[in-house]
Amino acid sequence: MFKKVFPLSSILFLRFLGLFLVLPVLSVYALDLKGATPFLVGVIVGGYALTQAIFQVPFGTMSDKVGRKPTILFGLLIFLVGSLICAYSTDIYTLMFGRFLQGAGAIGSVVTAMIADLVEEKTRGHAMAIMGGFIAMSFAIAMALGPVIASHYGISAIFFITAVLAVVAIIVLFVKVPTPPKIKHIYHEKTKTSDILKDPNLLGMIIINAMQKGLMTAAFVIIPIFLTKPEYGFNWDKSELWMVYVPAMIAGLIAMGPAAVFGEKRNIPKQIFMLSIVLFIASFVLMGVTNSSAVFVTAVIFFFVAFNMMEPLVQSMISKFAKVHQKGAALGIANSVAYFMTFLGGTFAGLYLDYSGREALGLTIGGIGLLWLIWTALKMQNPKRYSHLVTPHDEVDFDKLHALESEHIAEWFINETENVVVIKYASESLEEDDLKSKIIK
Repeated sequence: MFKKVFPLSSILFLRFLGLFLVLPVLSVYALDLKGATPFLVGVIVGGYALTQAIFQVPFGTMSDKVGRKPTILFGLLIFLVGSLICAYSTDIYTLMFGRFLQGAGAIGSVVTAMIADLVEEKTRGHAMAIMGGFIAMSFAIAMALGPVIASHYGISAIFFITAVLAVVAIIVLFVKVPTPPKIKHIYHEKTKTSDILKDPNLLGMIIINAMQKGLMTAAFVIIPIFLTKPEYGFNWDKSELWMVYVPAMIAGLIAMGPAAVFGEKRNIPKQIFMLSIVLFIASFVLMGVTNSSAVFVTAVIFFFVAFNMMEPLVQSMISKFAKVHQKGAALGIANSVAYFMTFLGGTFAGLYLDYSGREALGLTIGGIGLLWLIWTALKMQNPKRYSHLVTPHDEVDFDKLHALESEHIAEWFINETENVVVIKYASESLEEDDLKSKIIK
């Protein structure tokens, strides 16, 4: 399983490393550009996410139709061009255009769907945790290196590095990534992309994913500004920002593994999500009200622990709830909404700082988090447990299988590459041997 997941996770690692290298410093460097305001800086920090939001669904749907690899290549090429425009930009509006173009290469949902294609559902939680671990590592490395690179070589150097990382990702795609199986999908009734939004489980995951990503860019707007600008009381040097990000990311990496294990193995993602939301609330409230650097660093640690506890579970739950032929579209919709919220999070934080102060912003985001916590407690349910029966195609009596379709069978499909039939069934109400006896010729 690891051999299948490693190359794709590496592609996400390289792409996110390029995006994240600039995040810890972009807001303070962009503020120094002529005509910059906190609002425009917020747009630039989250700008890539707006175009990601627009193109996630088209890229996900495109990958379902023309294949995952060609779609990923197309997205990486767009990302490469956007990075070069950012590197050569000399004003805030060219930088904004480059950031928009970076986001247009929206391959996140495609890579996640491809991982879901390549691994069995019983190991998907582990696979998503590996993918999340790679993303978290890119966070950690970026938080340490971004401020140092920017302080010594300028922000343009980071964007040139990002372009090189995109080229390396393209090489990995064609040298190391296996071709996913060709799957024929058989359903009793036709399904539409719009059905994704009618599924309460998927809708709940879409909302959780969106809130998490919106808080991410809000944090990356306010953390470096609060710490480095004298009017907010801390007056750190820009090159010192790594001292807050590195311990926060280490704590996040440590927390991510147990959260994924408990959420998947013990089937308690709701409880993990609620704990994460509590940490989000504490983080922003503390960042808003404290005058102590130590408490502020603790608040940032809370933020990254909450973010990393959520990350692998959200992607796993979305791919688990979606029909197999709609994984790309479902992840595309989820990530599209999430990236739109990523844009809004950064823009909201920047605009709020134009008209208000640190304490008001922290308490406002904390209040939004409290509403989110109440909604999650009232609306979210832990998922049902499903198992998969994989059996040779020639041994299945399809008339019996059609007749057996019920609430106990979530879906079934034919994997033409391996010439097998895969049946997803409710393991708590239907035994595997009983199922076999009913469908085998």
